[in-house]
Amino acid sequence: MREINVSHITQAIAEMAIAANHNLSNDVCKTLSDCRKNEDWPVAEEILKNIEENIKIAKEGTFPLCQDTGMACVFLEIGQDVHFTGGNLEDAVNEGVRRGYAEGYLRKSVVKDPIRRGNTGDNTPAHIHYEIVPGDKVKVTFAPKGFGSENMSQIKMFPPAAGEKGVKDFIVQVVKDAGANPCPPIVVGVGIGGTFDRAALMAKEALLIPFDAPNEDEYYKRMEAELLDRINDLGIGPQGLGGKTTALAVKIKTFPTHIAGMPVAVNINCHVSRHEERIL
Repeated sequence: MREINVSHITQAIAEMAIAANHNLSNDVCKTLSDCRKNEDWPVAEEILKNIEENIKIAKEGTFPLCQDTGMACVFLEIGQDVHFTGGNLEDAVNEGVRRGYAEGYLRKSVVKDPIRRGNTGDNTPAHIHYEIVPGDKVKVTFAPKGFGSENMSQIKMFPPAAGEKGVKDFIVQVVKDAGANPCPPIVVGVGIGGTFDRAALMAKEALLIPFDAPNEDEYYKRMEAELLDRINDLGIGPQGLGGKTTALAVKIKTFPTHIAGMPVAVNINCHVSRHEERIL
């Protein structure tokens, strides 16, 4: 049994909150650069050039990538041989969010009640997902999720008869309905199977998959490629002003489901596909 004081979780979350809001991973940056070089519509090319410039400025550490510094989504993969000491784990995560957003001068965007509103003032509480895995380590993933893109996400409970065509048409339609609202170019996370809630979680987790990591299932690898082509053929383009680059990537996660159903969730992210990972 390995003991981890929850203060280490707090410190990691605080640092990751700032880092994630200022840095994009290399796979995202490379894809943006490749898309810019492939654009033949001058407006689209210029927008992608401006996005790359924004990324460089944010990396300097003063200004975040986007003014919407997101709701804190925290994924914890906890080794079953880990014992936390020094306090409550959930409290430690929220304290890390509180510190990170204060120390990084990041916008506080969370309200106390979904209908009655009222800002919490510190961007807590975080959305926390826990998973117990083998081992004595803890993997922490911090993903600030902006709501311009989150609001464009959808879920649909299909009958099995909808088949592959129904699933693919729905995913493309979600992007078409979103149009310019999620600040394209976007990343499309898809969850297929499980239950209503599991599909939505998988769609969000799919956004964490590196662009250069191919789907291990050849069937879904081909589906991702086809969907990316279909989405980019929509012509929405960067910021909705036309062009070849509506989406940077489509990533799919699946899970076994009931014989009577086929849940499909689409979680859209803008080009600021932010997340940081640490292993403690």
